[in-house]
Amino acid sequence: MPLMKSWVASANDPSHPFPLNNLPYGVFSTAGADPRCGVAIGDMILDVTAAEAEGLIALSDIPLFDVPFWNELMEEGPAVWAALRERLIALLSDGAAEREKVEPLLVPMDAAELHMPFAVSEYTDFYAGRNHAFNVGTMFRGPENALPPNWLHIPIGYNGRASSVVVSGTDIRRPWGQLKSPDHDKPAFLPCRRFDIELEMGAIVGTPSDGPITVQEADDHIFGYVLLNDWSARDIQAWEYQPLGPFQAKATATSISPWIVTKAALEPFRCDTPAREFELLDHLKDCGPMLYDIDLEVTMAPEGKEATTIARTNYKEMYYSAAQQLAHHTTSGCPMNTGDLLGSGTISGATKPERGSLLELSWGGKEPLTLNTGETRSFIEDGDTLTLKGAAKGDGYTIGFGDCVGSVLPALENPYAR
Repeated sequence: MPLMKSWVASANDPSHPFPLNNLPYGVFSTAGADPRCGVAIGDMILDVTAAEAEGLIALSDIPLFDVPFWNELMEEGPAVWAALRERLIALLSDGAAEREKVEPLLVPMDAAELHMPFAVSEYTDFYAGRNHAFNVGTMFRGPENALPPNWLHIPIGYNGRASSVVVSGTDIRRPWGQLKSPDHDKPAFLPCRRFDIELEMGAIVGTPSDGPITVQEADDHIFGYVLLNDWSARDIQAWEYQPLGPFQAKATATSISPWIVTKAALEPFRCDTPAREFELLDHLKDCGPMLYDIDLEVTMAPEGKEATTIARTNYKEMYYSAAQQLAHHTTSGCPMNTGDLLGSGTISGATKPERGSLLELSWGGKEPLTLNTGETRSFIEDGDTLTLKGAAKGDGYTIGFGDCVGSVLPALENPYAR
């Protein structure tokens, strides 16, 4: 599909992340106004809440956009999702009959503050990138035992904290935690010393389920995707994760990009999951291309200094798709809710520049990175800003997500000091 032309001129730039082909969903506010639903189009945001109030969008007998989140629409299901996209394209296409009514509802992007685009119901983070899992396993168990016996058969995950999911631009406070270094007999309560990122994609559940669903059904239930950074305290994790897995090491924050990119916008970029050593059980078998060809990038900038690109990879590196992850999640009968967020797991490629975490890039701190500023990093230092970027490249257009940004603040004073 080629670039779709819009009467919003900036949306026709082939390198702009928000063409008419995209139309991602977010929540924004302007000075003196409450947050409301909006759609990105070029350098502008269409106030969807106002458009519905004025009768330009009518999808239901009750308002869907009178709340500052997209969950009400998500609950309506794929037919209504498709109807909204069709209506938005009609309103914003070059030559649209209702342009004069729509134009006053556009807000400049640079005049808006972006908020959480949806209310997160629950959050599950997976460990479904093979290169990442192999790299981390090699560091701790050697290459012969890098992948656990179950890894090639099921998407491994853990239940995270929905309360700690934040929108891009939110500062991240370095956490305290219980640490134990190999050369000490007892643990100590200290600020994290090995703070890290995880480059991930987040899949958002639209329609709920109650009982097992197939991979195809799971794909139909997914509303859209965001960039996701699962901030990780590696030293806290190393001490606490056996035998039950991550807990406090992953509870500090999970940042997401501010715009939900819909499946419809990503449809031209579908691709297959990789070849497998073992045939998957029936409930996980692929039923068509379920991954997406999305270029990903991570930059790091010390406080007040230029950014360095530290990693480039692609979402198609995943071993399990979001649809497979969601289908597996339901096998126990686990109900899935509108607004559930599924983290893909760290996305890493086969070579060092494609690694999606500092743990891998510095190989556990043994191989520090050199930034463009001349400084070195093994893990994140206070004042560093980490930015995740993602884009799918089409025929004369780009589908972007908006950056996922977080700056790390120093740890608080010891909250338990007496």
